[in-house]
Amino acid sequence: MSWTRKPITALAVCVALLAGSAGCGPSGTREQDGKSFPPAGELLDERDGEGRPYREVDEEGAPAVGVEVTPDTDGGWDVRLSVRNFRFSPGGAGRRAVAGRGLARLELNGRRVALLRTPEYHLPGHSVPRGTHHVTARLYADDGSVWAVDGRPVESTADITVSDREPGAGPAAAAPPEGTRGADGRGRDGGRGSPGGDGRA
Repeated sequence: MSWTRKPITALAVCVALLAGSAGCGPSGTREQDGKSFPPAGELLDERDGEGRPYREVDEEGAPAVGVEVTPDTDGGWDVRLSVRNFRFSPGGAGRRAVAGRGLARLELNGRRVALLRTPEYHLPGHSVPRGTHHVTARLYADDGSVWAVDGRPVESTADITVSDREPGAGPAAAAPPEGTRGADGRGRDGGRGSPGGDGRA
């Protein structure tokens, strides 16, 4: 998909792939109000770039996340996450891992941009200069651990490319690049991928 904007043409190739996590583990957890929640996986030795441990869960019924990035009319970018088997926790949620619940970390080219408790975010245009950029969403439990399936984080990456507009160039359709997802369903960035989220939070 191609987007034309004065004075640049922005090519938003989004829809990278999703990933999963659900519940497994020794016992359930309880909230203060007495509600019972399913078990929340097993902590692994693997860690993310900030040293947060992966929390392994079964693939069946696992949460998944997808990323879509589109240019807006003000020169910025609208980021929308689609999730499956996952709920965003409200601010002030307890710091314990509850299956299928937590927040998303949004990264631009590997640097954290925001921690999200909703599926939408706006990237200002100045944060995405000319070139190709990678927008990644990774799902975390409320205790800060990374949801993971098969030892890989539950995450998804979309690419956006900003280039100078050529004289006389107009909008043109562009196909998503080949190889953004391997035949085994893993995202090209090494995260655990699965096809399309259903958009339900």
